[in-house]
This record gives sequence, structure tokens and C-alpha cells, in this order.
Amino acid sequence: MDRILVVCYSYTGTSRQLAQLLCAQLGWPMGEIVEARQRAGPTGTLRCVADSLLRRRPLIRYDGPDPGEFETVVLVSPIWIYRLAGPMRSFVADRVADLRRVAVVSVMGAQGASNAVAEIGRLLGHAPMAATSFTSREVDDGSCADRLQGFGRALQAIRPDVAQVSADSGSPRAA
Repeated sequence: MDRILVVCYSYTGTSRQLAQLLCAQLGWPMGEIVEARQRAGPTGTLRCVADSLLRRRPLIRYDGPDPGEFETVVLVSPIWIYRLAGPMRSFVADRVADLRRVAVVSVMGAQGASNAVAEIGRLLGHAPMAATSFTSREVDDGSCADRLQGFGRALQAIRPDVAQVSADSGSPRAA
């Protein structure tokens, strides 16, 4: 069983850029969530808002390695209206049995990452083992790179049988 898989959903490309950087830094494989129905223009943006406010689960397709074959899955997703993006919500709900150990990386304008982490925990039935967040600006200007790599290295260092994290701490710690 391989150790860590990164799964991302990206509406604008920013979350994908961050996921690709994490994979390039640490040599991890990546899977991507794709929506069955494209979001484009103002109506696509309105669907983002509605999906967040109503906690809807849009139809998705997953392209990538089987998450059940990995010890840890890192979920990389944008924050929409201070909540988890709908397509990531769909993925977690659909794949809950395959997501034994989860870390969360959120990309946001300014806030909302703790809400997404809490929602993922509710969907999974257990808290993610680690969580961190970055602003879109940090991803765009590249200033996220060192902190992202540090987060990834910390994940690598955690033994599967003792991993525990406070969802709001942003970094993993051993129990």
C-alpha cells in the first residue's frame, strides 16, 4: 500500500496549482475530481453559491488512483462562501469508506477553512488528522511553497497508528 495520495477539486485552477506543487515537492500521486456538469460564467458562480449554502452534492467523476489503496489521502479544495466546495463534499460522501486517514488543505480568499474541516469530519465520522489553509494570493505568488512542503513533510513523519491532530491547529502532531 502506498503512503499518501493527493485528491483535489479546483474550480478556477488555484487549488489544482497548489495540489500539483505539493505532489511535485514530495513525489506523491494525484487524483482529480471533475464535475459532471460544467460550471461556466455567472450561472456557474451562482451554482457554487447555492451548492455551498444548501450543502448540495453535485454529480462528480473522479480521475486518479483508488484512494482505498493509500494510507492517507490529502484533500485539496477551495472554500466557497465560508464552506467546503460542493464537488469535494460529494467526493468525501461517496468515498467515505476509502478515506481512513485524511488531511485537509483549503484554498480560500480569506476565511472558512475551519468550517470545511469540520464538515469533512462530520461526513467521515471522525476528524481529519491534519489541516492547513492558504489564501489564493499565497498560491498565486508562490509564497505558500515552504509552508506547504513543511505540512507535507510533517504528514510523512506521522506513524499511522498514532496520528492525531486538532482540526484547527493547521499542523499534525503525534498523540
